[in-house]
Amino acid sequence: MGGLTTALLNSANALDIFGRTFTVIENNITNVNTQGYAKQDQLLLALPFDPANRLTGGVADGPLLSSRSEFLEQAVRTQQQSLGNAGQRAADLGQVQPLFDLTAASGVADAVNSFFNSFSQLTVSPNDAVSRQAVINAAGQLAGSIRTASTGITQVSTNVSIQTTDVVTQINAIAAQIAKINSQYQASSQASHDAGLDAQLHSDLENLSQLTDFSVIKGAGGALTIAVGGQTPLVIGDQTFAITADRSSGHTAILDAHGSDITSQITQGKLGALIQEKNVMLPGYLTDLNTFAQSMADTVNGQLAQGLDQNGNTPTANLFTYNQASDAASTIGVNNLTPDQIAAASASAPGGNGNAVALTQLANSPAINGFTFTQFYGNLGSHVGSDVASAMQDQQQAQNQLTQAQAQRSTQSGVSLNEEATKLLQFQQAYQAAGKLVSVLDSLTQTIINMVT
Repeated sequence: MGGLTTALLNSANALDIFGRTFTVIENNITNVNTQGYAKQDQLLLALPFDPANRLTGGVADGPLLSSRSEFLEQAVRTQQQSLGNAGQRAADLGQVQPLFDLTAASGVADAVNSFFNSFSQLTVSPNDAVSRQAVINAAGQLAGSIRTASTGITQVSTNVSIQTTDVVTQINAIAAQIAKINSQYQASSQASHDAGLDAQLHSDLENLSQLTDFSVIKGAGGALTIAVGGQTPLVIGDQTFAITADRSSGHTAILDAHGSDITSQITQGKLGALIQEKNVMLPGYLTDLNTFAQSMADTVNGQLAQGLDQNGNTPTANLFTYNQASDAASTIGVNNLTPDQIAAASASAPGGNGNAVALTQLANSPAINGFTFTQFYGNLGSHVGSDVASAMQDQQQAQNQLTQAQAQRSTQSGVSLNEEATKLLQFQQAYQAAGKLVSVLDSLTQTIINMVT
């Protein structure tokens, strides 16, 4: 009778354990598309069978085994950081590139050619009022094109600042979510076995990796310590240390919770790209455009000052005007001159076209750092185009590498419906067999009881 009871208890225990296994399989199937979820397996342990030592055998449930590989998770996060950075640069710089289109009919490059062509036409009829007015009009179009390019860069820079604030807000929000999960881990040792919490935590980490670079240290209880740039604490246990974006100086500075500047620590993710754009790339484009505008204005004004106007007088007003070197591109304009004030003649030949010829020749003179105006502006346009092309190439490469990393992670920890269906069928058969054994043992037990009574 004791042997039957033991067998019955073992079989009933097996049914209970198989039931828990079904729950794990069901959970895997339910979360097949849940971001951050890693499949779990119920470990089953065969108990020793040694009747002489009262070891009755049977099966016991071991710990739940997660298929998650932290190494593969980090590989995915690293590629997410690169993709976030390259994608941000490609999107933002793509807005700048049209401003420097060297083939555009209404851009600066075309306006430069039209401006010097207007002086070329003036050499043919130096005292023609229409030709003189054409120079003034062409100068106005050139100044307007330069201002448009400057305004475009400034607008992108403003958008970058707004996006930076948004990204910092997102980073702090994710940090708060991670801290909340940490508090659950600290409150209960059972939380570390919660697949839902684990999935949410790793989903948060992956989302954070798109925004910035950081390091992760996992504590004994499962709580994480997150450090921005690998140096500055963002999350420790259930505490968050929010970062802020400071733009008071015109540049972007990222400050830690104590107000210290940690900008240099951040190089990846969207935030890394936004910092680089705001502090380096866009100011660089604008500096070159200011240099171009100032050199164009000063060189042309200087040459006009050496000539005589239609009345034989030395010019008293410049053609071009701007406020200062640091904002020449945004403030360049044309004085309200009349056609007769254009100094087309040289000082030695009043009424002639000598100065108009000299002004025409400026188009091919190395006026800016050894380059002509067209060459210098072309170099600037090429620089922007190269940065955009590099960002797009980096974006494609990061996307390919991310896809590979995600595929490797999925192979390791992703839920396969076919695999789960196979396990489900196996345990269904085992459950049915154990159920039949329980039924037989129950019948035998009842028969023995009836015989005794």
